[in-house]
Amino acid sequence: MNEEYREDLNEAQEKHQDYVKLVRKFKKMKPKKLDNLINEEHDRQFEKIDCLNCGNCCATTSPIFRDVDVKRISKHFRMKPVEFEKQYLKRDEDDDLVLLTSPCAFLGDDNACSIYEVRPLACREYPHTDRKRMDPILDLTLKNSEICPAVARIFKTIESNLSR
Repeated sequence: MNEEYREDLNEAQEKHQDYVKLVRKFKKMKPKKLDNLINEEHDRQFEKIDCLNCGNCCATTSPIFRDVDVKRISKHFRMKPVEFEKQYLKRDEDDDLVLLTSPCAFLGDDNACSIYEVRPLACREYPHTDRKRMDPILDLTLKNSEICPAVARIFKTIESNLSR
């Protein structure tokens, strides 16, 4: 991981309690205003962030694999879905299908995804800061601020702007 991104994540960990308070403020906002605030900052940060210089999400967390993801990826590998599940996935405590191991088996040394074109929806949407209806996933977004440098920067910028 790029050193600058590591610093972003370290700062996010240090500011965790401040970001908990920020999420409380977010929860009091009207959903549309919240979406606009986070989505606009998402766009600004992803103009500067290069995920291939990071890969921390793929190295440390697992997406949830939906049945349609399993079918699409197993077809890509010319495997039966049950074989793909057995080789790569497990059920977690919430009965969701997640990766068997971490880092992701499809993450290359260059942080590129070997199944990028058929990757799970959760990977396509990560870190979920450009979606509508941010309010139901604010706690997840808080967790992602310590995994994804872009989310860390989104929180840092918004917190700074709101405290002016």
